[in-house]
Amino acid sequence: MNTELPQHPNPWQTVSTRETYANPWIRVREDQVIKPTGGPGIYGVVEYKNIAVGVIPLDAEGFTWLVGQWRYCHGRYEWEIPEGGCPAGESPAEAARRELLEETGIVAEKIEPLLTGIQLSNSTTNEVCDIFIATGLTHAQAQPEDTEQLEVLRLPLTEAIQMARNGRIRDSVSVLALLAVEGRPPPKEH
Repeated sequence: MNTELPQHPNPWQTVSTRETYANPWIRVREDQVIKPTGGPGIYGVVEYKNIAVGVIPLDAEGFTWLVGQWRYCHGRYEWEIPEGGCPAGESPAEAARRELLEETGIVAEKIEPLLTGIQLSNSTTNEVCDIFIATGLTHAQAQPEDTEQLEVLRLPLTEAIQMARNGRIRDSVSVLALLAVEGRPPPKEH
């Protein structure tokens, strides 16, 4: 059985591009385009300068950790897996390791990929995310950034998965990661 998907040519034509806003994390541009139907149009794109990373820490007892924080854009408190950005020059695995330490104080002996290149909002952004599983956990001091006021919660992985299933966790990276890790056996400690 052939599992390769067919390739399709790009039906969009970019006529011109204009930067409308930029900061250290994003660039917003407006493109004048010819739409697939042949008519003129505009397309707004948010380009992310970092790759997003998420990490699910798992211990041998079947527990994980979530991070709670106020999410400014949504105007509400949210629970998520530890997440952050991976700037150019840092590997996504090392960024996940760093974010785990910064947000939870957890040091991981092993980081392994769970999902890579996930498109977070492909109609308006180029943002992609790599998600990892962290095992062989030891604890140190959390080092949150000055934009983060975090609460850390240790709970059974099964409970975190249920939170993703029932809408108590709404962050797309967290929901996807928790559903992807569902059913995996807990890691064996060395």
